[in-house]
Amino acid sequence: MRNLVEKGIIPAVNFHLWKACNYKCKFCFGTFNDVKKNNLEYEEAKRTVQNLAGFGFEKITFSGGEPTLCKYLPKLLKIAKNAGMTTSIVTNGSMLNYDWLNENKDYLDWIAISIDSINIETNIRSGRFNKNNSFTEEIYIELIQLIKEIGFKLKINTVVSNFNKNEDFNEFINWVKPERWKIFQALPIEVQNDKYKDDFMVNQFEFNNYLKRHKSSSYIKESNYDMKGSYIMVDPIGRFFENSKGIHKYSSKINSVGVERALSEINYCFKKFINREGLYDWE
Repeated sequence: MRNLVEKGIIPAVNFHLWKACNYKCKFCFGTFNDVKKNNLEYEEAKRTVQNLAGFGFEKITFSGGEPTLCKYLPKLLKIAKNAGMTTSIVTNGSMLNYDWLNENKDYLDWIAISIDSINIETNIRSGRFNKNNSFTEEIYIELIQLIKEIGFKLKINTVVSNFNKNEDFNEFINWVKPERWKIFQALPIEVQNDKYKDDFMVNQFEFNNYLKRHKSSSYIKESNYDMKGSYIMVDPIGRFFENSKGIHKYSSKINSVGVERALSEINYCFKKFINREGLYDWE
């Protein structure tokens, strides 16, 4: 980590390897409506991970879409872990079960579950559900207990939107006790989710009120300002992308031009990454 940090390069990368998702969250900024292909073929995805590891990234987070829909995700986790990276996934949890978790326990360090509400009606309105799978509080708790029993580190990601801005999450968070709880202000991104922005957006005052309501719990907050330009991200077809201007800007393909050149084609702010507590003991 020290090598990239000393150069002012963010040492963590998010690989949105799978465009498809089994949920339809209205505030999702990773819909990739402007990307024609759903994903890379396995060999290209493998090369992408190897190139990222070779450049010196210390942590890789696989997200989507919904990454657990990707059949070769376990192979990529193993490749990343064997290359010395800390591994993580961001998931809605719908595809996780004992067999999947047990299969990947040696190669996956962190599981971040996206949970905005334990109210089914709220999740239906926001789109965080499908007809075959609507999480209740009991189901979330059972899944989290299983995750902890097997030995993964747990992170909860909560998006504050117009749908859940008045809810109280303290009791649930105090019960599940994640290693990290991140609270995001729903982020409008042109082309990705602006179709629904009038439905989901919350202003800074409303976001701050949510934070104040949860001041007794330990969390990391990310406002719209904090989120823009503070991540290094890879899209489903293997390009870096950034959102500093409120729209996705894409680089050349990593496997075609190399990590260094592709990374030079996008903007990111190392200071904002530090300020949002992106650098922590993730090992």
